[in-house]
Amino acid sequence: MNLPIIDTHCDILSYLAKIPNASADNSDDIACSIPLLKKGNVKMQVCAIYTDVAPGSMELATKQAHKFREMLINHSMDTCPANGEFLTNILSSSKIGLVTAVENAAGLADEKVPISKAYKQLENLIQLTGRIAYISLTHHTENRFGGGNYTKGIGLKDDGKRLLDYVSGKSIAIDLSHTSDKLAEGILNHIDSSKLDLQVIASHSNFRHIWNHKRNLTDEFAKEIIHRKGIIGVNFLRAFLDDKNPEGILDHILYGFEIGAEDQICFGADFFYTKDFPDKKRFPFYFPVVENASKYPSLLQILSQQLSNQQLEKLAYGNCQRFFSQLWKE
Repeated sequence: MNLPIIDTHCDILSYLAKIPNASADNSDDIACSIPLLKKGNVKMQVCAIYTDVAPGSMELATKQAHKFREMLINHSMDTCPANGEFLTNILSSSKIGLVTAVENAAGLADEKVPISKAYKQLENLIQLTGRIAYISLTHHTENRFGGGNYTKGIGLKDDGKRLLDYVSGKSIAIDLSHTSDKLAEGILNHIDSSKLDLQVIASHSNFRHIWNHKRNLTDEFAKEIIHRKGIIGVNFLRAFLDDKNPEGILDHILYGFEIGAEDQICFGADFFYTKDFPDKKRFPFYFPVVENASKYPSLLQILSQQLSNQQLEKLAYGNCQRFFSQLWKE
């Protein structure tokens, strides 16, 4: 089944920025290489600008923005910037639309600079890349904006509120995939109490009801995203699916439909460079059924036994097409 695919999260930019001699063509290094995206009929890929909470985070984010520009130039035969016009014509496109996102706002401002630097850095990244699809305030750990998903009891901080206020109305979504539960609650409450013009999504998260992991969404937050007409990108990492069940990916997708996310659920594969990962217990990172971006057609074929053609179209590209078309409406 060869439907077009929109995927809401990969880490090809940190690979290109950090690994010597890295290439977007190298399918042996990274599961979202350009050749694998083409083979899987991926028509739009969100590329995260990922940084840790560490000195040099802003410089690394800027370097990844430059790598994004280089990728568009070096692979201009196969790629183009993703925008509203591209989404309208996605079914007939011969190219892969690329767009960036910020994974961890430490890339906007490290722990010591004035908050005004975050605003300037965001505008700099937008100028370099053309568009930011979404921002995750945190990654796994705590930063000046709030608590990451591996922290406990740390919610939305004052700088997090200031950043949300600044982003309001800029056609950039706020990502809950790496928030602590308390931070997610704080983000939603601040958006509502301050009447901010912000959409919320989970770019690469699964369901905690199926697999009890802090990286996965509780039903409460999943239903908040559904209510707010966001999107939920199913993550392909074995650790967040069910580390012993190769069919865990199917369970999460079908559960999304079961709880009312038919118009929200999509793919957020989370492919990244794994060869230098220190924890060898995490290998293999992905089950064979979703081990790289070429596997989308075969995954959809398996799902066709339980989902209708209309549901498969929504999952593959339709929900993301709707969401980003509305978000980027000019």
